[in-house]
Amino acid sequence: MLTRGDQTVTDGLEVLDDLAATGLTHIGFKDVGVPPAMLGRLHRRIKELGATSYLEVVSTTPEAGLQSARLARELGVDRLLGGTLVEQVLDILAGSAVQYLPFPGRPFGHPTRLGGSAADVEADCRRFRALGCAGVDLLAYRATEADPLELVHAARRATDGVLLVAGGIATPAQIRALAAAGVDAFTVGSAAFDGSFAPQVGSLRSQLRAVVDASG
Repeated sequence: MLTRGDQTVTDGLEVLDDLAATGLTHIGFKDVGVPPAMLGRLHRRIKELGATSYLEVVSTTPEAGLQSARLARELGVDRLLGGTLVEQVLDILAGSAVQYLPFPGRPFGHPTRLGGSAADVEADCRRFRALGCAGVDLLAYRATEADPLELVHAARRATDGVLLVAGGIATPAQIRALAAAGVDAFTVGSAAFDGSFAPQVGSLRSQLRAVVDASG
């Protein structure tokens, strides 16, 4: 993710140019941090690189979240992540090719944290799948009331759609644990940009290589 501290970085275009040679095939950004026009430019560049594009909703008001869904449809991103107004967002996206992966549980605040139990997450995942969502965007390592991996297992039991884990992923051990638990995808942003994922190397390219290596 072209994000740090739950916001899209302001030099995202330069970052994309720097990473063009890495061959990354999944790149995204959040709906805050830069104006919508810049999000459009980022999306166009991501598609020029041949990558799958992601927009994650972290806006804290209902109307802002719905506006981000409208922007996702307008831009034509491949996957819209986050948000909790599932029926309304699906209505906005109806007829488009945008896949929707909402937040299960009880997300709150900014940077977003996750309240709720494993039972809450499991129930939400079942409901979202029944509504036609492509999967879920689980903030497992932002959990305030439950063990992250218990949430992952609960989500995996409840959906055969895409299980993506976002937020707070900062170590190879976490990535290995997620893979063992059946997670389909995960996001890394801040840990790569601040150099903490692989402290022994300096460049963003090297950080991302370490992430890919940890993914196995």
